[in-house]
Amino acid sequence: MSKKLPSSKEFIDGILSGDRMLLSRAITLIESTKQEHQDLAQEIIEGCLPHTGDSIRIGITGVPGVGKSTFIEAFGNYVIKEEDRTLAVLAVDPSSSKTRGSILGDKTRMETLSNHPKAYIRPTPTSGSLGGVARSTRETITLCEAAGFNTILIETVGVGQSETAVHSMVDFFLLLMLAGAGDELQGIKRGIMEMADSIVINKADSGNEDAAKRALSEYKNALHLFPPTESGWIPKVATCSAFHNNGIDEVWSIVEQYMRHTEAKGYFSAKRKEQASYWLDEAINQELHRAFYQDDELKKQMEKFRQKVQEGKLSSYKAARDLMHIFLNNK
Repeated sequence: MSKKLPSSKEFIDGILSGDRMLLSRAITLIESTKQEHQDLAQEIIEGCLPHTGDSIRIGITGVPGVGKSTFIEAFGNYVIKEEDRTLAVLAVDPSSSKTRGSILGDKTRMETLSNHPKAYIRPTPTSGSLGGVARSTRETITLCEAAGFNTILIETVGVGQSETAVHSMVDFFLLLMLAGAGDELQGIKRGIMEMADSIVINKADSGNEDAAKRALSEYKNALHLFPPTESGWIPKVATCSAFHNNGIDEVWSIVEQYMRHTEAKGYFSAKRKEQASYWLDEAINQELHRAFYQDDELKKQMEKFRQKVQEGKLSSYKAARDLMHIFLNNK
């Protein structure tokens, strides 16, 4: 990044006009830990906010080896064939310090998509806490929408809580699975199954078609055991072969059905508001955490309290209350 940064107005005007270089530089500011970069990033986000929200945000997760990059390329290329569709692909991966998430590593395999004028691919930050990476991803969505991308794919490549984080920022959550990989239903957490708006069995090709059909039936039966969704949507199960571009049209059709269903029920906008509220709470938690641990007086006291807790002279709860009291009295 050059020493002389554009002004927030120059960033905002550039992003709104579709300048991808300025969009990428603004996202880098969001990911930066420097306070002056964060301040400028927030000015840019505030300026872009009135121009956001007109998109569908799709989260994609799946077991290792399921073929996410191949699926994203096939699915993305199918979506942008529609005259009014443009696409941004983002990743959430707090664990990767080498590949910058799977998207950068797989970008060479997403050759047609990464070179398409209607698509934009952005890898995740190099490292950081899940909360920080998820926050930067959510803010990146805002900038991508302002830049005119009306279909946002968010890939989760971490494990555990990263799926929950992605679910809290998307409209539609897609779970990719494999057939013929043993006990399919035992290999995936129930919580992730319950989050899914659709389960898609990939690699239904090369003699694997029968196994895919069996898996299709098993997942449909399993989904009936879950309680009804708040939106009234019944999660759909489909098979596809991303490698051979088979079944991709059905997956997009499911997404469109979901959009019509949730918009008609008023659930779509209600969920967006609920997510915005959730991220306000998350932002407050992160700011409190940052301010607490950066307090110089607390740093001096922390080790004393920690030692007392370790020696059993003070309960962890009482220590936390006392430290919080010191923190608040310093403000």
